[in-house]
Amino acid sequence: MIRVVVADDHEVVRGGFAGLLATQPDIEVVGTAADGAAAVRVCASSSPDVVLMDVRMPGMDGIEATRLLTATAAHPRVLILTTFDLDEYVYDAIRAGASGFLLKDVRAESLFDAVRVIAAGEALLAPTVTRRLIGEFARQHRPSSTRPVALSALTPRETQVLRLVAEGLSNPEIAARLVVTEETVKTHVSRMLTKLALRDRTQAVVAAYETGLVVPRVSGRADGE
Repeated sequence: MIRVVVADDHEVVRGGFAGLLATQPDIEVVGTAADGAAAVRVCASSSPDVVLMDVRMPGMDGIEATRLLTATAAHPRVLILTTFDLDEYVYDAIRAGASGFLLKDVRAESLFDAVRVIAAGEALLAPTVTRRLIGEFARQHRPSSTRPVALSALTPRETQVLRLVAEGLSNPEIAARLVVTEETVKTHVSRMLTKLALRDRTQAVVAAYETGLVVPRVSGRADGE
């Protein structure tokens, strides 16, 4: 079972997401919260795998709550809920350790898939959202001078896999590109994340941009549209 907490200050949104998720046999809603502080408390007592987190909430906002939750030993994966006009806040959420992003007008099936993807940590979520956000994030932040030291711990193949992950490729797509098995790709991704002390692929994409391993395009839409 995938344990989920839903945090949103709007009761209708909070209840709607919780109700939809509760219909799935492999998903259990273990708590809801109306603000960031309540989300932290609920997560401490319920140990969720995934937290659906709104950005703007009274008191402690979703960004600070994300920062606190991802710093805990349990470090649940946080899925940021956005209306897409909150881009500047979402960039801060990336820094705070968010694993992915979801539009609030998402369809039910996409919501279910998103939670499963985030729980598995196997692929970037909603490429049309995540790639644009990360691409813009990368343009606003210069490469770090310390991260390249960590990259030196990667093998050439792991570095290659990191580049492909940063391009938004899934494990099957990377396997096809490198002509290896999907299981081999999973092993490379797992080792790469461990060596760089990263939680998931979204963080890996950010790291690839921050180190300068991948350079964002100067012009054009980052989501390919």
